[in-house]
Amino acid sequence: MSEYVITTDNNSDLPEEYLKDHGVGCMYLSYSMDGKNYTHENFLPEHEFYEAMRNGSMPTTAQVNPENAKALLEPYLKEGKDILHIAFSSGLSGTYNSSRIAAEELMEEYTDRRIIVVDSLSASLGQGLLVWLAQQKKELGQTLEDVADWVEKNKLKMVHLFTVDDLNHLYRGGRVSRTTAIVGSMLNIKPVLHVDNEGKLTAIGKVRGRKKALQELVKLMDEKIGSFGADCDTIFISHGDCEQDAQYVAAKVKEKYNIKNIIINQVGATIGAHSGPGTMALFFVGDVR
Repeated sequence: MSEYVITTDNNSDLPEEYLKDHGVGCMYLSYSMDGKNYTHENFLPEHEFYEAMRNGSMPTTAQVNPENAKALLEPYLKEGKDILHIAFSSGLSGTYNSSRIAAEELMEEYTDRRIIVVDSLSASLGQGLLVWLAQQKKELGQTLEDVADWVEKNKLKMVHLFTVDDLNHLYRGGRVSRTTAIVGSMLNIKPVLHVDNEGKLTAIGKVRGRKKALQELVKLMDEKIGSFGADCDTIFISHGDCEQDAQYVAAKVKEKYNIKNIIINQVGATIGAHSGPGTMALFFVGDVR
């Protein structure tokens, strides 16, 4: 069996320590803010990034291009390793397509190596959860083909539930109308969204007030977890610089489920640029999204 590595991109929002400790490769999208470009070498600390947004800065992001993708993948091929790359949703970015193009070009050059690129149709720690579960299977000795097959068959079971604190960031990204953003902000309306089977952000509800929005995430988990409820021992939570809210949601989930593993991490800048400070997201394996 050929040795292989699992790779992803920073939209998975997995902690850097996890990536390093488990040998998961990562390609990095960049962002620009206030006339300055930020790459992995000089990303702002998350709190500083979100404070800038709170003070009026409006960051923009850039997807990975095929050359960026090749820069991540090729060193593994030179080491004689095959690759399973789990990419950010094609419904939200062209990064998956860039990775696919890079893989095709590299396999023409490294004809004895194999690269499988999977469109996760996921984002943030929903994508991260898929990577985490795939890496578990790899570490248990499963082959590249078996893990890739599992990822394809199970990626639509990664449930994403989230809310945002300021609708204007979603309006800037074209996710809600200007009228919805204005009226929602005036009435303290908080949307509840998910990532659908096409890997796109979709509103599935709205409530009035922040606390009710956080409670709604847990309520929807009860509805969507289905047959996985009895065995649910892992949830992932990501947040836009609102750690206290993340801990609140984690505690509410633990009241209902026998959770052993909880990964809580900040929403990285390349997603946070579109969702804004105060984003709160809950991820788990369920029957349907």
